[in-house]
Amino acid sequence: MAEASTDRSRAPVVLRGLRPGDLGWIVYSQGKGYAEHYGWNGEYEALVARIVADFAAEHGAGDGPKREAGWIAEIDGRPVGSILCVSADPGNPDADTAKLRLLWVEPAGRGRGVGTMLVRRCVDFAREQGYTAMTLWTTSMLHPALRLYRAAGFTLASEEPVRLFGQDDLTAQVWELDLRTGGGPQN
Repeated sequence: MAEASTDRSRAPVVLRGLRPGDLGWIVYSQGKGYAEHYGWNGEYEALVARIVADFAAEHGAGDGPKREAGWIAEIDGRPVGSILCVSADPGNPDADTAKLRLLWVEPAGRGRGVGTMLVRRCVDFAREQGYTAMTLWTTSMLHPALRLYRAAGFTLASEEPVRLFGQDDLTAQVWELDLRTGGGPQN
């Protein structure tokens, strides 16, 4: 009987734009995932909720900044990853720096290239929208994400020890990418 079930490892990964309900899934999946995998407390989920709420406030009526977007990765119609591209200066429609926000890949999507697809789409979109630079904030303990950022051409700009999300020993990092150069996701 197990042979007849759908083999998710063979199903293609589909990347699509955001639809109603997706922003809620982003908050839920990241809040739950970071708590289960890293022991982070509700502070992180609250941060994700604020980021998503800000994005929704700008995009809820469909007339938000055209230079911002988000994507969901799916396998067999189920979300397995997400990412947002937003302006680093939301009040300035001509800002030249974008932010990569809220990259997440569910365990069911790991090892399938989902993270690479999401980062590539985010960086490509930022270039298409005329941004000249991209930045992101992360923590040094998220090794799989750091590998993706390095492969995409991001370089570490700064880091500092922080106490966040119920953890006393995190190192916050800011990574940057010059979108004018040939740097970007490696195939």
